[in-house]
Amino acid sequence: MAQFGLLGQRRRRRQLNAEVNIINLVDVMLVLLIIFMVTAPIMQSGVQVHLPRADVQPVDIPDAITISIDRSGHIAVGDKSVTFAQLQTSLKVMVAAGHAKSVMVFADSAASVSDMVRVLAVVRQAGVEKVSIGAQPGTDK
Repeated sequence: MAQFGLLGQRRRRRQLNAEVNIINLVDVMLVLLIIFMVTAPIMQSGVQVHLPRADVQPVDIPDAITISIDRSGHIAVGDKSVTFAQLQTSLKVMVAAGHAKSVMVFADSAASVSDMVRVLAVVRQAGVEKVSIGAQPGTDK
């Protein structure tokens, strides 16, 4: 009977731990917070242009479509690169749908004037009535 003594005894069961361990949850949340803090500045839309300076007050038009012209003459609507032909067709579609009520044009200070004039002509031909040209506040030094 000595050999069967362990089998005959009632085994003690461990109590289940029903507490929530939030340390792992906090670790995951901190990692996600760091990821979002690092990627948020990268996700800003638009094309990087160096605007000319002028004595103007900053104006914010929230519903305006932004068109950017960089120094090499490439055009972007928002952050999507387009050609002049694509710009014409997309603006006509946006005006017909009622989405393009105002346009803001941002041209790099080193961009050619002819590119700026061509973009403004396309915007006007599409039927957009409110057109603004972007500049940095201040004077050129």
